[in-house]
Amino acid sequence: MPALVLLGAQWGDEGKGKATDLLGGSVDYVVRYQGGNNAGHTVVVGDQKYALHLLPSGILSPGCTPVIGNGVVVDPAVLLSELSGLNERGVDTSKLLISGNAHLITPYNITVDKVTERFLGKRKIGTTGRGIGPTYADKINRTGIRVQDLFDESILLQKVEAALDFKNQVLAKLYNHRAVVAEQVVEELLGYADQIKGYVADTTLILNNAIDEGKVVLFEGGQGTLLDVDHGTYPFVTSSNPTAGGACTGAGVGPTKINRVIGILKAYTTRVGAGPFPTELFDKDGEALRTIGGERGVTTGRDRRCGWFDAVIARYATRVNGLTDFFLTKLDVLTGWEQIPVCVAYEVDGKRVEELPHNQSDFHHAKPVYEMLPGWSEDITKAKTFAELPKNAQAYVKALEDMSGAPISAIGVGPGRDETIQINSFLD
Repeated sequence: MPALVLLGAQWGDEGKGKATDLLGGSVDYVVRYQGGNNAGHTVVVGDQKYALHLLPSGILSPGCTPVIGNGVVVDPAVLLSELSGLNERGVDTSKLLISGNAHLITPYNITVDKVTERFLGKRKIGTTGRGIGPTYADKINRTGIRVQDLFDESILLQKVEAALDFKNQVLAKLYNHRAVVAEQVVEELLGYADQIKGYVADTTLILNNAIDEGKVVLFEGGQGTLLDVDHGTYPFVTSSNPTAGGACTGAGVGPTKINRVIGILKAYTTRVGAGPFPTELFDKDGEALRTIGGERGVTTGRDRRCGWFDAVIARYATRVNGLTDFFLTKLDVLTGWEQIPVCVAYEVDGKRVEELPHNQSDFHHAKPVYEMLPGWSEDITKAKTFAELPKNAQAYVKALEDMSGAPISAIGVGPGRDETIQINSFLD
């Protein structure tokens, strides 16, 4: 049985929650391996809509064990609030497992995030202000606080004091912000300890044993490929690795145990926050995509920037992730256009470029080269097979598949759980 990685092949918000939920009935474990509550998944189950920010989407699938891996940064207040909200709606959250090595987002991480972004002014990168970046910075600087530290008050106080020695100097002298009191931070964090302790486990051991026993493990990235700190549109990126390699480090599973890597693509392209976006639209088509697609961030509440499908980005995602399959979402949003532009290449300094420019300045100035594909007007939300799609919709999917470099194995034709066409099984 396979171990699969499921990740965004664009800038995030591609519909990973729907894909994870589709597989949930066949999956034993769903693992978040990076990011924090700066990501969001919307899952529609019947007439119920669930907005998940930190928890793995598999928490909505009975029989599936959701796991927060060591590569995730955890805001304990957000975690407990999200669990409480699901419990109130009758969702069983008792199977959740949390790595003791996952890092905690502390109150001072959030403070640093907000004051730093304000200080940058026009140069800000569009963070969510939730402390994600500063927490990862602490992790790399070896001054971070981990989940397991909640259960040793002495160590927790020592670590918080050490972290604040430098941060308080910066807050006071650079940002004119009052110092953070270590004892107050410790008191707040200790208040979460008893509520979280029952979920903490050696998740690396559990997941490796599960794979060895032939169980299905799904690793779920929080953001998209182009937001990867190493392989994305730096510096307008997240602070971790949502690409496939991040699943190994963020969950403690070796690369030889991964069988398939599935990239989620929208039938068009969106982005939240600052940074280059070659196919971005500023006209009525962009507004129509935003309105019809309901393009508002699940976590941020910000309107998403919208543009036509970018095959250059899709090819790049295939390459850096080693994608074996695509899940194409929101095909129904494109219904009604007489012709649909698709970006097949870029123009950079008067030259046609087929692959993503390695130089960030070139990418910033890249102009899309479009190919026009015929649209369709028929309602596709009731289609259950590929053959039931209008001919032009079939042709659009096949064109995207040819341009992107990996087979499209599933297609989202509506927001509902059952509004998906499965062409090839992800579990073979």
